[in-house]
Amino acid sequence: MLDDRLTEQRNPRSEEVDRLSAEEIVRLINAEDAGVAAAVGAEAAAIARAARLAAEAFRTGGRLLYVGAGTSGRLGVLDAAEMPPTYGSAPEMVQGVIAGGREALVRAQEGAEDDEEAGAEAMDAKAVDSRDLVFGIATSGTTPFVHAALARARERGARTVFLLCTPASPALRHSHDVVIAPLAGPEVVAGSTRMKAGTATKMVLNAVTTTAMILCGKVDGNLMVDLQVTCRKLQDRGERILMTKLGLEREAARVLLAGAGGHVKTAIVMERLGMTREEAREALAEAGGMVRAVAALAGAGRP
Repeated sequence: MLDDRLTEQRNPRSEEVDRLSAEEIVRLINAEDAGVAAAVGAEAAAIARAARLAAEAFRTGGRLLYVGAGTSGRLGVLDAAEMPPTYGSAPEMVQGVIAGGREALVRAQEGAEDDEEAGAEAMDAKAVDSRDLVFGIATSGTTPFVHAALARARERGARTVFLLCTPASPALRHSHDVVIAPLAGPEVVAGSTRMKAGTATKMVLNAVTTTAMILCGKVDGNLMVDLQVTCRKLQDRGERILMTKLGLEREAARVLLAGAGGHVKTAIVMERLGMTREEAREALAEAGGMVRAVAALAGAGRP
């Protein structure tokens, strides 16, 4: 393919893919996907550094801003959109910026990825500052929109993370606080980075935000205790979490959750420490949102 980027190389295992049956194609795709998790796992240390930076941004009032084009941008927007219902976070806490704007979410805007000026302007429009973490996603490693956005973000004092699926140059690693490069290998269809590279990207983003939210106290055990009831499914989940954590019957859990304003974490502290809703919220704020730390503070005689 006369291109040094790993994502643009031809995969020798799929060079005759157009001669295969439908089932053989599916099995080949599945076999290629099987190596993605290992590629992501090899970047665990870098992913953890990015997660710690995200948690630090959240604690200081900053944001995690994903920036990407095409599939990369859509995956960033998707991950951002899933944070409020899962962790009760404010919508502005994790945001996705995609080249071409909202229309690019449903219809490809291929030329938008080359617009460097738009990338820089997007960071100005978001008023990026030193509290923020800007996370660029460009699986090929070369998307001009993303590079320009990251450069402007650094000018504005933000920390930056860069995710690509081809080997990173020393210069690139020097330019950012964290570089994550899961090498999933050439795609079954050469250059179609919505496949293995897209899967690797989704896995990395899942790991970053999940880890950051756990570090910020939005999970107790493995339960999403910062859940805010906004629909029947979350009402049911919230009640079941309280039943599990506190040993309550369903009706008691329902009453307690209502008294906590539909906030599971507040309900847990209210029940365990005999606090009012306001007292529980104040205690959680003092403990940095950590349910386990609230009991320790109460045990130390602090209000």
